[in-house]
Amino acid sequence: MTAMLEATGLDVHYGSSQVLFGLGLQVRQGETLAILGRNGAGKSTTMKAIAGIIPVSAGKVCFNGHTITGMPSHRIARAGIGFVPEDRQIFTGLSVEDNLLIATKRGTQGQQDWKLERVYQMLPLLQPLRQRQGGLLSGGEQQMLTIGRSLMGNPALLLLDEPSEGLAPIMVQKIGELIHRLRQQGATILLAEQNLHFCLELADRAVVIDKGTDVFAGSIAELNANADIKQRYLSV
Repeated sequence: MTAMLEATGLDVHYGSSQVLFGLGLQVRQGETLAILGRNGAGKSTTMKAIAGIIPVSAGKVCFNGHTITGMPSHRIARAGIGFVPEDRQIFTGLSVEDNLLIATKRGTQGQQDWKLERVYQMLPLLQPLRQRQGGLLSGGEQQMLTIGRSLMGNPALLLLDEPSEGLAPIMVQKIGELIHRLRQQGATILLAEQNLHFCLELADRAVVIDKGTDVFAGSIAELNANADIKQRYLSV
C-alpha cells in the first residue's frame, strides 16, 4: 500500500545540537501509526519537522506524493496536515466556540466534513463549555479543544503530539476513546506517545525512536511481543 506520508533520512538540528539522525517512517491511509520513545528521544521534534514548524537539515518528507520538505507550516496545513501540539496553544482569551471557528478551513478537495456541530458531537464535553474562555478550561478540556480545533481544518492526516501527557486518568481514557472513534471513522493519525499501554488498542503500527533515530518499526502486536525493545527503549 502506498504511504500517505513518508519521511526518509530526516536530520534536524537545534542550533549546533543535532536531534534527529536519519529518521524514517511511513503512514498509510486510514491507519494510526504510533511514534514511541522516552522523554527526549525526538518524538516532538519529528512531529514539528513534519508539520514544518522547525526546519529539516537533511532528508525528505513526502505527503500524498508531493515533497513538502522546506514548505512553511501554513502551506503544509493547507495541504491537509493537522497538528495538535503537545503544549496545546489555544487562544486563552477566546471562547471555546471562537477557538473552533477561527480554525475553520475546507479540506484539499473542498470538503467540509468537519463542521461545528460534528465536532461537538465527537467532543460532547465541549458543548456545554462553548462560551467559556479557553484559559478557564482544565488541561483535559484544553486538550479536547485543541483536537477539535484541528478537526475544524478538515485534515487528511492528524498529528497528535503526546495527547495524554499530564492528564488525569479519566481524561486519558476520554482522549483514548476519542482517538478510537476517529479511527473507526477512517481517520489517518500519527500519534506520538511515551505510553505503550495507551497505544495498544489505538495504533496499527509503531515506530520506536531512541536518541533521534528509528530503532524499531512493526505492528503493535510485534512490538508488544518484543521484550528486548520494550526494555531497552521504552522501559516497560
